[in-house]
Amino acid sequence: MNYRHIFHAGNFSDVFKHLLLARALEYFQQKDKPYFVLDTHGGIGYYDLQGDEAVRTAEAEQGIARFSEQAANEALASPYLKVVETLNIDSDNLRYYPGSPVIAAEFLRENDRLVVCELHREDAETLKKTPLGKNRQVQILAPMDGYQAVRAQLPPREKRGLVLIDPPFENTTEFDDVVSALKQCLKRWQSGSFAIWYPIKDELKTAAFHRDVAALAGIPKTLIIELNIRANDERKGLHGCGFLWVNPPYGVVKDSEQLLPFLCKVLAQDNGANFHSRWLVGE
Repeated sequence: MNYRHIFHAGNFSDVFKHLLLARALEYFQQKDKPYFVLDTHGGIGYYDLQGDEAVRTAEAEQGIARFSEQAANEALASPYLKVVETLNIDSDNLRYYPGSPVIAAEFLRENDRLVVCELHREDAETLKKTPLGKNRQVQILAPMDGYQAVRAQLPPREKRGLVLIDPPFENTTEFDDVVSALKQCLKRWQSGSFAIWYPIKDELKTAAFHRDVAALAGIPKTLIIELNIRANDERKGLHGCGFLWVNPPYGVVKDSEQLLPFLCKVLAQDNGANFHSRWLVGE
């Protein structure tokens, strides 16, 4: 495994992914019953945006730095930005960025639970040494293949919650691996909410991925949410990403109608920026 998220921390896709994750967890909080979160690809948890790796790509400048400046009055973004701001309370500027397990942990109530997996051995050790490693509501399974964890962790005793599948997509089989994992998830927990993040690089591969998911037996309602910040130009790196969300919280569906145009406006890098949302599988 060669992928290291520190080079991309806080970029536009992180903002897209983590903003919608925060919205989902807020909606889970609205009911008194406890909920469960499984993060299959947790990373290192905390990212230093002033470190050599992040500075080298400077992707956060066009992501969280720009978004935090322009989204101060966007109420739906407030809980997500509060997590980022709290992490930087002792910094003069935006230095640290929270990964998905840190964001998820911030939304846990007393009886809620988070399980985090990370396969990269060095990153796994780093993750264990963070404050998450001392949080009694957080279980870190690392090094651990998140795809294998779905077999052991589902269904959860809490009966309600979310599985975030956010792989690095460095393997040519990643889309197939995701579909296989989702199939296992649905066998074990048909009522679970499954948020699968994916990069938009090859439209044919993306369409095949959507088609394979739609063909799964008994697939529940599934929403596709996508954001492209510019026209496709491989020389400039990743231009778009999406969520394929099985059993999305109703609130996220409604919020996305407001958040997608806002994200597109704030994060756009050229006139090719666009967004869309559609049901892959209806109710």
